[in-house]
Amino acid sequence: MRRRRAPIREVMPDPIYGSKVVTKFINKLMWDGKKSTAQKIFYNALKLIEEKDKEAKGIDIFNEAIENVKPLLEVKSRRVGGATYQVPVEVRPVRQQSLAIRWIVDAARNRNERTMAERLANELLDAANKRGAAYKKKEDTYKMAEANKAFAHYRW
Repeated sequence: MRRRRAPIREVMPDPIYGSKVVTKFINKLMWDGKKSTAQKIFYNALKLIEEKDKEAKGIDIFNEAIENVKPLLEVKSRRVGGATYQVPVEVRPVRQQSLAIRWIVDAARNRNERTMAERLANELLDAANKRGAAYKKKEDTYKMAEANKAFAHYRW
């Protein structure tokens, strides 16, 4: 275990939208330190969203997608007397955001469109409309928590 709690690093807001969430998303999207490539993918995805849905802004769809995918509950393993229980626990806001970002990026990577920008755009649109793989992941997490509600008294 750690001696001290890990310091929370502040990220700089992104240059176009001035949003820290966007920066975190781009950082999660980035591979091998190629931030400019990740930024191109992200901003192209938002442009594609705006082309598909004329009246909606890309950043609004992005924020809505993040909000829709944020989980309120998750299960954590807890060992009690030789048995391991899946105990439902509430998710802290910072972790909610991290999980939502991770799930959306992972779901986008596993899609079958040609470019990553297209995949990301479609996954963000799906998440904003409460469908798609990232949203399904949230629903599955809820189902697990609901199924194991009986073990909620083991929370710590």
